[in-house]
Amino acid sequence: MNSRLTKLGMVIAIFGLAFVAAGGYAFMKVQEGERSLNALSAAQNVRLSYNAEGVLVDRGEPAGAQAIMSLLVNDWAYPVQASEMNPNDPVVNTASEYMYQMATVTYHTLNSTQTVVLAEDVTAADGTVYPAGTYEFPVDGRYWAAFNRANPIEAKAREQAWTGTAHALIAELGVGTTTASTLQMGLGLAALFGGVGFMFFLSGIGLVWAARPETAKVKVPVLRPAINPA
Repeated sequence: MNSRLTKLGMVIAIFGLAFVAAGGYAFMKVQEGERSLNALSAAQNVRLSYNAEGVLVDRGEPAGAQAIMSLLVNDWAYPVQASEMNPNDPVVNTASEYMYQMATVTYHTLNSTQTVVLAEDVTAADGTVYPAGTYEFPVDGRYWAAFNRANPIEAKAREQAWTGTAHALIAELGVGTTTASTLQMGLGLAALFGGVGFMFFLSGIGLVWAARPETAKVKVPVLRPAINPA
């Protein structure tokens, strides 16, 4: 019986070592991914702006950064991690920083005013005539799908506000966010594998120890001379 338990313990310990090795490999790949992401971020040199007190600002104003953060946290319900917003490392290379930069591009697009020029009168499908001229059209929080394309002014304002560049920047920043989040999940997975492996290894070694044969201790009687009464 003890022999069987010993063998079982050894098998469990080997499985534990395999899990530890898998956790180490996952950790190594996460480190490679983080180095690559950091290198890309450094090459692009996209930085967040902080003032001398370490407060996040947009175009020099803390109020602008607060409005962008409100869009990110309240409108998009993104859980910003304060530890990832580091004024000593302003290069955008964490999930929260990528999302904040995405919110920055979006915020300024949503709150822009577009100058639309109609070179000639335009008659819409419903018969409304829009005279030639220059129009100031506030985007007023409209996303790409929220414009009325039947209105030639709105249709042109949409193209001017939500340009291909804006869409491309948002898409690229989204990839950065996904990559950073995936690396965080990979780190958690590596820790999980390592923890499970350690528990298996410890259990296996404990089973081997518990199944070891006991060594019987024989007590040697102490002989004492008999005392005869006088």
